[in-house]
Amino acid sequence: MAGTRLELTWVGKEERPRLEPRILLEDREKSHHAAARRSDSDIFDNMLIHGDNLLALKALEQDFRGKVKCVYIAPPYNTGSAFEHYDDGIEHSLWLSLMRDRLELLKTLLSEDGSIWISIDDNEMAYLKILCDEIFGRQNYINTISWQRKYSVSNNYKGIASICDYILIFRKSEKFKNNLLPRTSESISRYTNPDNDPRGPWKAVDYLNQAPPHKRKNLCYDIVNPNTGLIIKNTSKAWKYDINTHQKHINENRLWWGIDGKNTMPALKLFLSEVKNGMTPHDFWSYSEVGHTDEAKKENILLFGSTNIFDTPKPERLIQRILHIATNPGDLVLDSFLGSGTTAAVAHKMGRRWIGVELGEHCYTHCLPRLKKVVDGEDPGGISRAVNWEGGGGFRFYELGPTLIKKDSWGMEIINPRFNAEMLAEAMCRLMGYRYAPDPELYWKQGQATEQSFLYVTTQFLSVEALNRLALDAGENNLLVCCGGSAEGAELPPNLTVRKIPQAVLDKCEWDHDDYSLEIRNLPMLEHVLSEEETPEADAASAGVQEKKDEGRRRKKDAPGPSQGSLL
Repeated sequence: MAGTRLELTWVGKEERPRLEPRILLEDREKSHHAAARRSDSDIFDNMLIHGDNLLALKALEQDFRGKVKCVYIAPPYNTGSAFEHYDDGIEHSLWLSLMRDRLELLKTLLSEDGSIWISIDDNEMAYLKILCDEIFGRQNYINTISWQRKYSVSNNYKGIASICDYILIFRKSEKFKNNLLPRTSESISRYTNPDNDPRGPWKAVDYLNQAPPHKRKNLCYDIVNPNTGLIIKNTSKAWKYDINTHQKHINENRLWWGIDGKNTMPALKLFLSEVKNGMTPHDFWSYSEVGHTDEAKKENILLFGSTNIFDTPKPERLIQRILHIATNPGDLVLDSFLGSGTTAAVAHKMGRRWIGVELGEHCYTHCLPRLKKVVDGEDPGGISRAVNWEGGGGFRFYELGPTLIKKDSWGMEIINPRFNAEMLAEAMCRLMGYRYAPDPELYWKQGQATEQSFLYVTTQFLSVEALNRLALDAGENNLLVCCGGSAEGAELPPNLTVRKIPQAVLDKCEWDHDDYSLEIRNLPMLEHVLSEEETPEADAASAGVQEKKDEGRRRKKDAPGPSQGSLL
């Protein structure tokens, strides 16, 4: 029916998590900065965050809403294949819910002129496109890039092999404008200057239209070759330009009649100095342009050694092209599925600010050491030589803070004993919609909502005298007081509002939920496909995969349901 909006539906779509806006705790021993500033453009406030990425995105929401210029993510592809560093096998409906929740927060973080780029393969690409249509708006779909991730196909593969992954691109709004790609030497070589034209190199452009003469009569007229006097008529096609524009081309000496001037058809001179300062990006990226998975693994070996390779790395050249198209130096880039740290490494080398989130143990084993090497100028691989990277800048390392509310041994909700006064004040600011901004001189200014609206937090019981003192100290400002308790029945000063904690926040969200990812252990495994580096012997060793796959399906049918674990 015309005008009806089509939406993707799946089991559990209406179930949405009630996320706790966690605080982020810096681990100063893991934060890392260059010993000295190398240039005025060095960036030191980048963020590497370890923790569940849905909770981390919620933690970033208050401070970074509308500030991220480019999001790049490579979420688990939901292929059913097990990888060393994470299990990529979420049931379809669960995968869609997990992606929906994260994409909605990512949209909130994007700036109005920002864009999101999502790597995916054909298992979920079509569904992800519809999901993104629903979240970002179909009018904000830009394109789908086909990236040639493999340079050859194993002869042992049966069927039609896949050598491409996809990159879905959506913008936040029509304010997004992409950059052009740098001109290649091959592109520039197409412009020459055989007649020593003082306007510089040019290339010949066809002067004919594709339309037949009878359909474009206004573009049909006689042209005379001034060198031979030959009259050229429209016999099969019209000209590209009307007669007035043609005369302008003659006056500007833009017509080319060949090196000897005797061609029977003119061409138009298109000067290099007049074309756009770059090349328009297209939707097929070959491995020769942006790298392939084997190149990415070699980059990982150079960084981590041959025994600690990340399973699904992306080549730095691929991320470089994305960031070149979508951002400018100084813009903020976010990757909430950071993997081995490629996005953050490339963004750093390209002079972009970055935020990276990773839940897995490889946040410590891959991301942290890799980014330290980037800062120290000890990463010679990837795009380092292309951008003349020699180190500099830095980043801060954060752990996702603990839950604010826990249950004691009696089942009563209490403030988590791990919270000190500063942590509690920041957490309450996030929960009550205030910006955490403690004033070093005014104890009662811990959070701020407006110019005259502030928040004060204490776990103490406040007597009437204590409340009156707070009211007096706050003066003409409005003060929200969150405390462990206060004198009941007493008339409050007009500039005070009192809320008891934890009761004031118990219903705001889910508490003590640290992991919003899921791992389905009983999904069938996809049949293993030989890579270029593997041997027929290895293929023989994997015989019986189909039998295990069928057994996996039987186990899945009998399984009670998903188990808790790590998506990443």
